[in-house]
Amino acid sequence: MKNRLLFSWIGNTDIREAANRERLGPLVSILVASRFDVLYLIYDKPETEITSFIRHIEERVDITIIKNPVSLSDPTHFGDIYRAFDSMLNEAQKAYPNAELIIQITSGTPAMTAVSILLGKAKYSTKFVQSSIEQGVSEPDIPFDIFADFLPALAKKTDAKFSSLFSGQTPNSAAFADILTQSDIMETLKQKAAIIAQRDVPVLIYGETGTGKELFAKAIHNASRRADKPLLTLNCGAIPKDLIDTTLFGHTKGAFTGAHESRKGYFEQAERGTLFLDEFGELPLESQVRLLRVIQQGTFTLVGSTTEKLADVRIIAATNRNLIDDIAEGKFREDLFYRVAIGMITLPPLRERKGDLPLLAKKLLEKVNLDASDAPGYIHKKLSANAIKFISNYSWPGNVRELQATILRASLWQQGELLSEEDIRDALLETRPARDGILWRDISQGIDIDEIIKEVSVHYIERAIKENQGNKSKAAAMLGLKNYQTLNNWIEKYNVK
Repeated sequence: MKNRLLFSWIGNTDIREAANRERLGPLVSILVASRFDVLYLIYDKPETEITSFIRHIEERVDITIIKNPVSLSDPTHFGDIYRAFDSMLNEAQKAYPNAELIIQITSGTPAMTAVSILLGKAKYSTKFVQSSIEQGVSEPDIPFDIFADFLPALAKKTDAKFSSLFSGQTPNSAAFADILTQSDIMETLKQKAAIIAQRDVPVLIYGETGTGKELFAKAIHNASRRADKPLLTLNCGAIPKDLIDTTLFGHTKGAFTGAHESRKGYFEQAERGTLFLDEFGELPLESQVRLLRVIQQGTFTLVGSTTEKLADVRIIAATNRNLIDDIAEGKFREDLFYRVAIGMITLPPLRERKGDLPLLAKKLLEKVNLDASDAPGYIHKKLSANAIKFISNYSWPGNVRELQATILRASLWQQGELLSEEDIRDALLETRPARDGILWRDISQGIDIDEIIKEVSVHYIERAIKENQGNKSKAAAMLGLKNYQTLNNWIEKYNVK
């Protein structure tokens, strides 16, 4: 006899009826009415409620229960619901390959019901069951067939997509699957990067620290024809100036004091592969000249040698500096910039990807939970609705890297299951703003512009008075004020000492 697996969200009605014990809730009614071997429960609720509810089930039926706690940005978020329910069904199908799958569609939000029906009809070929006070337990009549009703239209879209390949458009590559996003701008950049990956040209990736430059570089390499060859990463800002040449090009035995043997440089090690030059803008000018020669001529020479070697290496460079400004100031070579900036990608900061924040926060917390699963006494964490709201509204100047560190830090200090808004706030690291940072204050949480005006006024009034050894008439003139009395009015207004 086949195992019968029942899948169900836990809804508020289930919890309420279990607590009141006046009548059976939707899920328990179904369990009592029919035989099931395994119950897969999926929920986004506190474990205290779930423990009591499961006890309520076990008092009435003998069944194996598998819990699947999930963290949803909100209970109507179709994307989160789809990923969570799909993952549960997929794991169950692997564990019980010949089982009969039944989905309970009465509990949970309408979005949960809709996603359950879509997955059950289109991907897993499940049966459905429902329960109501009026009609009791029944199999619902869902009068449509995904394959017959919708696949013909989908096939037409697929044909159009194949046609687009021949018009120069490129589909998403699986190599970019690790770049999680729901924003249009990032999806466009992934498409752009997938196109660049197919062309063996140098790439320059711009972006603030923590925006995912290295992630894009790896994806471009993995989607390219060089994917089975080495991808080496070199932080240009971390190499001592006198070691850059030997690091990049290698050296022969005896080339300098301490060179007891020959050593390959990054160009030779990355042969036929990709060299990712992080912090590209930190290369000193003399090294830029030598790098330009390698890119132009396709050859390099080991330090201590006169024999040229061929260099078949793709360059992907990344920087958070404005190289155009550096060129104007003589800090970066214009010819090298234009040699590398063929495939240009500019990554937006996290504050411009607001819709991605709940998704990223959830995935980062899932990794934290996974990494800490063996830690003694660790309780898997999830984010409260207020925590997700705060994360979504905060500017994250350190981008994904700061978000990741903050979530990890919050999970260390919170011993319970739920990470609150206060936990996330407390886990933020306060940094001293730059002296000229007054023009770039975070306004996502609101600001007091009067306080900022006061701050600027006090700063310059104090400097002017000090500069003129306390002479207020001269200080007023320095500040562009009409007279001594006007300065006094400002001093009184802002209580300048």
